[in-house]
Amino acid sequence: MTRDQDDDCEDSMPIDLTTLGAFVDNELPAAQSAQVRAHLEHDGEARARAQSWQALTGALRTLCEAHEHEHSPTSPVIVVRKRSSMPHRMALAACWAVVGAGLGVALGTFAPRWLPGSAEPAAFARRADIAYAVYAPEERHPVEVAASEESHLRAWLSKRLERPVSIPSLSEYGYTLVGGRLLPGETGPAAQIMYENADGARLTLYVTNTPPNEAAVQLLRDGNRRTFYWVIDRTGYALSGSIAEPKLRAIAVDMCSELGGRPDAWK
Repeated sequence: MTRDQDDDCEDSMPIDLTTLGAFVDNELPAAQSAQVRAHLEHDGEARARAQSWQALTGALRTLCEAHEHEHSPTSPVIVVRKRSSMPHRMALAACWAVVGAGLGVALGTFAPRWLPGSAEPAAFARRADIAYAVYAPEERHPVEVAASEESHLRAWLSKRLERPVSIPSLSEYGYTLVGGRLLPGETGPAAQIMYENADGARLTLYVTNTPPNEAAVQLLRDGNRRTFYWVIDRTGYALSGSIAEPKLRAIAVDMCSELGGRPDAWK
């Protein structure tokens, strides 16, 4: 066997979760980190898992920091910092236990899945799905800026994303605006806009800058969560919810049209 063949065999071997978790947390030596990065170039499943962990880590960090800020100096708050021997999943679950979000489960619960052989979801769609799973159940702090400050919310998110951010109305579907927040995206900031109906069901619209993508709208499923996502003029949009798929799709079609897209291309 040649050296190149030997390298190929090494690259094809799966990465264990501990190593992948250390890579996501930037805790590997430079040489080993480079090897993992090279492996992820051709291992779609491991790459998707790493991207999901990175998205969840960013979302949880934001949530934990918000929880820490609301406490007084005399009220100690435990926030998950740099991981030592604690497994990556346990560290994230510990953060959930601290903030009391009621979703203290293993990381795998949040990782979006798709059927083998189907196209991989766009990275921003995975992030949108995870952000929905993180923030939709929140009772006290579902958003950073409330609907009562809609003008400020729109201006703030537009400034941070460096492009106009619209907030579509979903009143005809029985949903009112809750508000929105800023999130870490794959290459910069992202926005999450949240809606709620009279029964307490919530939908979120995720908006972020992304490379152009001419593909028709696609659907990401994970359990009872659904995310319809599309791209308009280098802006990625993802509508997430746990309602019936046909209804969520109808809302996504109208929303895409209102935002300047071509929902007819979906059919």
